Amino acid sequence: MPSQTSLARSELEIAAFRAFNRFYTRKLEVLDQHLHKTPFSLSEARVMFELAHRGELSAKEIGLEIWLDPGYLSRIVQKFDEDGLISRKALPSDRRQYQLSLTAKGRAAFAKLERSSQDHVVMMLGQLTGEDRRRLLGAMEVIERLLGAPQTALPPAILRDPRPGDMGYVVQSHGALYASEYGFDASFEALVAEIAAKFITSFDASRERCWIADIDGRPVGSVFLVRDSDEVAKLRLLLVEPSARGQRLGQRLVAECVSFARACGYRRITLWTQSILVTARKIYQDAGFTLTKSEPHRSFGQNLIGETWDRDL
Repeated sequence: MPSQTSLARSELEIAAFRAFNRFYTRKLEVLDQHLHKTPFSLSEARVMFELAHRGELSAKEIGLEIWLDPGYLSRIVQKFDEDGLISRKALPSDRRQYQLSLTAKGRAAFAKLERSSQDHVVMMLGQLTGEDRRRLLGAMEVIERLLGAPQTALPPAILRDPRPGDMGYVVQSHGALYASEYGFDASFEALVAEIAAKFITSFDASRERCWIADIDGRPVGSVFLVRDSDEVAKLRLLLVEPSARGQRLGQRLVAECVSFARACGYRRITLWTQSILVTARKIYQDAGFTLTKSEPHRSFGQNLIGETWDRDL
């Protein structure tokens, strides 16, 4: 049976989701009687969009595509026909169904609607800085991927050297993800910031490296390999964001660390993790690491079991 805490969290999540929907529909003006100051409602505009971009379609096909009530769709089609925006031709296979297409007048009306819609988006994006536009479009991509068709594959990630600003990303992403998934407090983010700052100030390019996982110009993960001693390297700050999981990105990042450490002449790689990080532990185990030490501790606002894993090279 769900706990009171989980029920309360669920209610807050539902309220936040619905609040975003209200905000976004107001922002796009889809609650107005006419979309973007044109004679068309949102549903009418969607019907025109399907006809403009997919050619000749039956009303049934349009209804299935945009999940529109058949009765409401029938009224839209009738209105478009009366206004001279579409032509109708009975289908040979079913005389009760009609093949619809835009007339010249309909194509002109859609072109005006398309320009108005684009102008509205340009106006909204023009109010944002370049970085904020990238963040907005990235967030939209995540929403579409999580709530949309799961069969759409992610673009392959590339592994690259850090760029200016990436250390800030490492700190922010670790702080946010570990707070969300494991309840870590701000002291963990402070530790990550300390590790990142030390990497920058004492970086030894011949024996240390950071990899940033990147999808379409957006960082989605990271890992560091740093010097612990002349013979031992330390793997630190492995992270893959939820939006980029499922393509073995964690395994790729760890493999890069192992390969680079071997090329540098290290004899062993060590790392420190927590027993609750089940996925990460599996990655380390599959990469040839062995659990060598385990002890309970109180850190980051949680009771944890810290683990040391080692791998000989």
